[in-house]
Amino acid sequence: MKYHIEGMDCASCIGKIETALKRMPGVSDVQLNFATETLELNLAPGAPTQASDIEKTIKSLGFGISANTGQQTVSAIDIDSDNQMAPQDKQWWQTQKGKQVVGLGILMGSAYALSLLLPAYGIWVFAIAVIVGVFPFARKALALAKTGSFFSIETLMSVAVLGALIIGEAEEAAAVVFLFSIGELFESIAADRARAGIRALSSLVPKSAILLDAQGGQRNVPATSLQVNDLVLVRPGDRVSADGSIVQGASSLDDSPVTGESVPVAKTMGDNVFAGSINIDGVLQVRVEKTAADNTISRIIELVEQAQASKAPTARFIEKFSRYYTPAVMAIAALIIIIPPLAMGGDWSTWLYRGLALLLIACPCALVLSTPAAIASGLAVGARRGLLIKGGSALETIGQVKTVAFDKTGTLTEGKPCVTDVVAFTQEDSSIQGQNSQGQDEILALFASVEIGSSHPLAEAIVSHAEAAKVVIPVASNASATAGKAVHATVAERALAIGSPVYAADEALISFTQQAQIEALQNEGKTVSVLFDEQNREVLGLIALRDELRDDAHEGVAQLKAMGLRSVMLTGDNRLTAQALASNLDVEWEAELLPEDKLRLLNEMKNNRKIAMVGDGINDAPALATADVGIAMGGGTDVAIETADIALLKSRVTDMAHLIALSRATMRNIHQNVIFALGLKGVFLITTVFGITGLWIAVLADAGATVLVTLNALRLLRFKGAPPLVNPPKVVK
Repeated sequence: MKYHIEGMDCASCIGKIETALKRMPGVSDVQLNFATETLELNLAPGAPTQASDIEKTIKSLGFGISANTGQQTVSAIDIDSDNQMAPQDKQWWQTQKGKQVVGLGILMGSAYALSLLLPAYGIWVFAIAVIVGVFPFARKALALAKTGSFFSIETLMSVAVLGALIIGEAEEAAAVVFLFSIGELFESIAADRARAGIRALSSLVPKSAILLDAQGGQRNVPATSLQVNDLVLVRPGDRVSADGSIVQGASSLDDSPVTGESVPVAKTMGDNVFAGSINIDGVLQVRVEKTAADNTISRIIELVEQAQASKAPTARFIEKFSRYYTPAVMAIAALIIIIPPLAMGGDWSTWLYRGLALLLIACPCALVLSTPAAIASGLAVGARRGLLIKGGSALETIGQVKTVAFDKTGTLTEGKPCVTDVVAFTQEDSSIQGQNSQGQDEILALFASVEIGSSHPLAEAIVSHAEAAKVVIPVASNASATAGKAVHATVAERALAIGSPVYAADEALISFTQQAQIEALQNEGKTVSVLFDEQNREVLGLIALRDELRDDAHEGVAQLKAMGLRSVMLTGDNRLTAQALASNLDVEWEAELLPEDKLRLLNEMKNNRKIAMVGDGINDAPALATADVGIAMGGGTDVAIETADIALLKSRVTDMAHLIALSRATMRNIHQNVIFALGLKGVFLITTVFGITGLWIAVLADAGATVLVTLNALRLLRFKGAPPLVNPPKVVK
């Protein structure tokens, strides 16, 4: 049986549902996926449990459930589902939890206003707010208790709030309910954003494909219907609809969705292509080698789903503590009320008073606030600095990482090619680079003239460089292109061409000196374009391009090293480029990696130590999801940002150090709050039992602890960032 579950906001929700279902006779093999909100289970034939019983139980726990009757599910097999893959239309205030927060806010605001105008009636409005607010939690706590989860956080909340209400602290009880409701709402929003990453991934593969029949006819078919050995047509500008190999044509393809390669790759007959890649300039016929269920993007989707399902976030401290704290406090309060009168002949009213005072002191108001107050301050100061942190678990974990893995393209680098070298050759094959700027300007002008009509990223970079250098670009004619190989044009009555060194070697005469110059530039990780005269086969000059490091990459990596963290660069780009840039940064590196390779390396590097992954591309999504903390650059793709736990909105490498420093400061603040709240309660629990302090001291102690914990958390708002480096690194271009 398959179901779609709504309302699972954190990993603990899975445990609650599993505990309830496993107690039902005839139910087995319960499998829940938090990322896709799906439930699968086996129900034995003839079992006393019916399908309606399963639905009723899950609804009683506060979750929505609907039968998954079709074959389509949110998985790599179906990337075109209209049910679960569609974006949610509701805004946060339109959801059930959003309405609860808004309603409680209105009630509390009314109560405060009324208590100022009519103090005698204010407490009743607070009491109404408490009853309305705690009712859903109390009902859920009762349902969880019936299904085996006796001491959940809902139980903790209900006991704390009702205890405060009984003693007359309705204002404090209302505040606790309101803050807890806000926390639940934030979890719901964060969970939906995580799932949006999978929805965005599915849009990378086209919904339809152009299928070629044996007679050469063309017809549009759904991409999901393609079978192995089908022949499909891919036009310029189209996305490749399936993994396969080219059987006819040549073109440049943008493989960045899959490999992260920053420069389009020239491909021809026999070369492999990936689903989701963008065809730039040639017409291709591709033979399908993998179905939609097994293509590259589908595998990435599956990796993200598996990573999100297996990566249980750090459970909230109060959730763990409530397993012991709640039953212990209830038992101690009951014993204090009952045992002295029965065993020692004590006065019932006296010990009832002391029991209620103990319950109030034990009311975890300060403890409940200690963590979320610090987290809220940390999230607020992070947002102010351009650090979008999706929840307290990510904020807590990032400060514990020991290794930071960086993607290269668009993360450590700018993500776009730029001209680094212009080399002009004389007829005697001697380089005049750096000696004759006029020669360089002439070669740059010829390059720009031939490339000016092309939309290729390398061509656009060359033209932009020429315009920035203010060289005069001559008018070209007879412009044409050899798909995936070269561009041609006539300039000043000379037939010129620009191509790769491999293409130029076949069409022109490259001397030993020129070849050495080309290899030297390639060894620096640069892409080289060669300009030559097609009539006399003379090489006129070279232009080298490279995706250069961000201006703050050196400082950012140096700050992490100063904080005791290891930095590693993982990239799908070629080894020469990776080695050159990694040597410049003085970091470890791995190159020519596919998404599954990055995933494997991350798992190997963990070695019982937490690891963060920083990326910006679609191909980084599985790695971002499987790392302990996934961090996306704000200028990256929507998929990376949605999949990641944290987004660096200003796309600065130095923000990584600020992020880790903020996490460590927040965790110190939380530890201070927890120790203070528990220590103060421990002292007054003892004094209350012995009758040293009374009810009003208990109220003062609890309220005072709450105020002090909140004020301590507000200190985080003065966070100034990571300390500056004493000796900043020297940048080498």
